[in-house]
Amino acid sequence: MEISDLVQRFSDTPQHQRKAIFSQLMIAATRLQTVFDQEIPQITLKQFMLLTIVRQSDSELTLTEAGKLLGCSRQNVKKLAEALERKGWVSVHPSAADSRASLIEPTPALEAYFTSMGALFQARLEMLFGAFSEAETEQFFKLFVKLTAGIDALEGERR
Repeated sequence: MEISDLVQRFSDTPQHQRKAIFSQLMIAATRLQTVFDQEIPQITLKQFMLLTIVRQSDSELTLTEAGKLLGCSRQNVKKLAEALERKGWVSVHPSAADSRASLIEPTPALEAYFTSMGALFQARLEMLFGAFSEAETEQFFKLFVKLTAGIDALEGERR
């Protein structure tokens, strides 16, 4: 069986299409993690995503906030951050404002890493989205924001 067989089988109704989209998202996430774990030197895709969040943060970032952004627990982010701290790319320390909170901050070595890896990552994104027109990219982005709102609703329902 091929993915195309499943797409064809589940293309007849909106309910089937939703099931297919969900399945494809899960499969795509696994496949992307496998590809990027093999191609990004020295770290996993999850560690890379944490580095990206740390690098893009305009203010102090706690482990809890990073976990919320990544969609995982504070404990998982702490494990990722500790591995990255051993590599010298981030610093993890208690917050001066709240001693219960731990902050994760970039080090100068992180910027050097992104400078060296930027071209590779950009090339991979271009390959991944190369078949998309600018209009399709914009539409996909808008739809993905809506999907994220649905995930937020599911998480809110659990609380």
